[in-house]
Amino acid sequence: MKLFSLALFTALSATSFAKTYPVTGNTVNCRSGPGTSYGVKKSYQKGQSVSISCQTSGSSVSGNNIWDKTSDGCYVADYYIKTGVNGYVTTKCDSTSGGGSSDSYCKKINTAGVNLVAQWEGFVPSPKPDPIGLPTVGYGHLCQKKNCAEVKYKFPLSQTTAKQLLSDDLPKYTACLAGYLNSKVKLNDNQLAALTSWTFNVGCGNVKTSTLIKRLNKGDNPNTVASQELPNWRKAGGKVMQGLVNRRKAEIKLFKTASSKQAYPKCQ
Repeated sequence: MKLFSLALFTALSATSFAKTYPVTGNTVNCRSGPGTSYGVKKSYQKGQSVSISCQTSGSSVSGNNIWDKTSDGCYVADYYIKTGVNGYVTTKCDSTSGGGSSDSYCKKINTAGVNLVAQWEGFVPSPKPDPIGLPTVGYGHLCQKKNCAEVKYKFPLSQTTAKQLLSDDLPKYTACLAGYLNSKVKLNDNQLAALTSWTFNVGCGNVKTSTLIKRLNKGDNPNTVASQELPNWRKAGGKVMQGLVNRRKAEIKLFKTASSKQAYPKCQ
């Protein structure tokens, strides 16, 4: 009985003295991972207090890329939480807490990766439907609002502003990709860039549940995994697209291009 009472007291004490912070946004989504591409698990209302168990990096929200893991087990953008500081207020999430295995990976992919994405997405100066009917602009930016109202650059885009928009978009896909990999996976800059191109194309949700990620986390040879798994992602709208077949070949070629620069789990 004494052991039970002590354990109960310890648990209650930890809960009672946990630091909480108020939500500043009107309705703030708490997501399954540290980024806006993750699914919504629940929402918090303005003024509601949340307890933060750990923090990690993810997609940027108004210039802030910190995400807070709450006691509910989901992630909210730190931008909407009034912590009182512009930085971390508690420990960083590790792989066991579900925040990704590393916060030190390269947040931006190399030039070869950016150019590969731009090449295969194609340049669209003003919003228009892609081959399967989704409205896009620039180099593969999927419109979130009517007429792509969320884009801060003037239409029609130039190739320069389209590249800037692409540079704004890519880090959140690298972040969600990194969030699915464990610390045993070692990737150089070409490998991370190739997988970011794939993630940008197929979406974070598909990447999360993919056999490719499972095999990398299991410790399979990265070059073998990429060569065998990437070609499977060649369909859009249920149909094999030659453009996707060719894109996967280009991603595999970049992935297998030797490089001494490590990009994940640490950026060198």
